Amino acid sequence: MAIELFKSPQHCCIMFSDLVTDEAEAVQANQFLIVNHGQAAIIDPGGNMTFNALNLTMREYVAPKHLDYIIASHADPDIIASLDRWMTSTSAKLLISQLWARFAPHFCKVGKTEDRITPIPDEGGILRLGNSELLLLPAHFMHAEGNFQFYDPISKILFSGDLGVSMVGGQDAKRSIESLQPMPAGMEAFHRRYMVSNKILKLWVKMVRALDIRMIAPQHGAPLVGPAIPQLLDWLENLSCGIDLMGTPQYQLPVRAL
Repeated sequence: MAIELFKSPQHCCIMFSDLVTDEAEAVQANQFLIVNHGQAAIIDPGGNMTFNALNLTMREYVAPKHLDYIIASHADPDIIASLDRWMTSTSAKLLISQLWARFAPHFCKVGKTEDRITPIPDEGGILRLGNSELLLLPAHFMHAEGNFQFYDPISKILFSGDLGVSMVGGQDAKRSIESLQPMPAGMEAFHRRYMVSNKILKLWVKMVRALDIRMIAPQHGAPLVGPAIPQLLDWLENLSCGIDLMGTPQYQLPVRAL
């Protein structure tokens, strides 16, 4: 089912949150579609588990053959493992970190990505989409080495990839989170393990505080709105995570058979 996060006559932002049908087998994941004046971009289209349903469901807003861009926050399988099928069924170009630009073709048959990948430099950039612009924001090491988030100034939505993730699924993934009190399921454990360090989080928080954010839409779990947004920024700014927590207990020779 398509969830309209924002819709005006010439601009819409759509979330697809239920295309992974067996959450016991694979993690719940969100896919996003932005359309402005007939130009369209998919953000983090997902793996092969989501391709057929996304390809069919998005037709309410734009025909797949008219898709202009596939935008990837990073190169994990739940982000772009379906790339070969998108490269075959559309003429869209892929935007991905310059660190992953030469790895992405491994998802595809030889030649499918030729002249169709635009590497995003570390400092990010601005993508023109229809009569609008998307900000490609540096979010490195949260959690991938080359990682980006995407801000839409019209809807004021920050598409945050793996930042702001919770482990809610099913109908709960469709309901916006308005407060982090109590903390949503899985959010604290996820960020402590997947975010690399508090230094990176502080740099990120300082950057995004300059944005007017109405909603944070992560790749897993439910969108964050209202008080949950400043609460998330305040929490992350002081969160110990990743290498802050690693030490001798995690780095010992294994003794247990699998």
